[in-house]
Amino acid sequence: MKSILFLFFTLALMSSFSINAQTKKSDSLSILFIGNSFTHMNDMPSIFSKIAVSKGKVIHVEKNTQAGASFRVHTTRMDMFAKINSRKWDYIVLQGYSRELSHPKEYIDTATIPYINQIIDTIRLNNACTNLYFYNTWGYKNGFAEREDINTYEKMQDSIISGYKYISDFYNIPIVPVGMVWKKVVEAHPDLNLYVEDEAHPNRLGSYLSACTFYAALFDETPEGALTSTISTDNADIIQKAAADVVLKNFKKYNLDLNTSSVKYFRTKNVKYMAVCKSNFPKAKSVTWDFGNGKTSNEAVVSYEYHKPGTYTIKLTVDDECGIRTITRKVTYEAPKKPKKPKKSSPKKNPTSQKKI
Repeated sequence: MKSILFLFFTLALMSSFSINAQTKKSDSLSILFIGNSFTHMNDMPSIFSKIAVSKGKVIHVEKNTQAGASFRVHTTRMDMFAKINSRKWDYIVLQGYSRELSHPKEYIDTATIPYINQIIDTIRLNNACTNLYFYNTWGYKNGFAEREDINTYEKMQDSIISGYKYISDFYNIPIVPVGMVWKKVVEAHPDLNLYVEDEAHPNRLGSYLSACTFYAALFDETPEGALTSTISTDNADIIQKAAADVVLKNFKKYNLDLNTSSVKYFRTKNVKYMAVCKSNFPKAKSVTWDFGNGKTSNEAVVSYEYHKPGTYTIKLTVDDECGIRTITRKVTYEAPKKPKKPKKSSPKKNPTSQKKI
């Protein structure tokens, strides 16, 4: 019983955060979605924004989309380039045509890569510090009948996953694994329909799934408990859990840990005040952790022990192609409560029994 209580206490005390390298936690993060109808159906970016706000995030979200657009078509859209250059974005999400990444690598090399290059070059010229993400989409409900290699949902989904994995590795850019979450929900809950009548585009549940996946991927947090005003609580619970399971268990697999930092802090059973600090900036010249008590470390990953409870400001300084930036976080350790002293009890006096004579 004591061990269970201690585990509950430790989990309640433990806190963590994952911070984008551009800003402090308290600042508004700006996010731009570039894509087509798979992005703008049901105004998915707005759903994502509402989920984030319901979880206490401060963000600014915009979208720039065109129905049916591939990466090649995106490069012909002057409005897209204008939107990229309209501000120094913290995040930009890139999504191509739904079947574009279902082709073999040789096709992608000539039909897609040159146009992604143009878009990325424009983004980097506008802001070298913008974090890029590829929006890994899903297969059609019954696949695409005109191509034998993707004429079932399973074939098409696996081909799309393979294609996005290829460009993710090629550019060293993270994947937001919406298609993988979609697949998990389809397999575990076949009666839960995620499509509209055309069996390709998302219905409101499908867009909610995308938004939950983006929340988990960009904030390294579960979307469980987020806003569910437009869908049932039961369906929201299924989708939120699936997004958390796929994303948080495979963060490194999808390169989502690139250019991020995190801190987890907790008190151990034997009353040690620990902070586990992780940073992953592959192109950084240097990283420096300042623990707020005069101690520092230049290790990318470090476990640090404080000797007494209190509030400390942990600061990470990153020196890379974006310049020198700092990321800060306050952590608070509470001392264990002293057990209450038992009250001294005085012996009870037994009343003298009297007998009537």
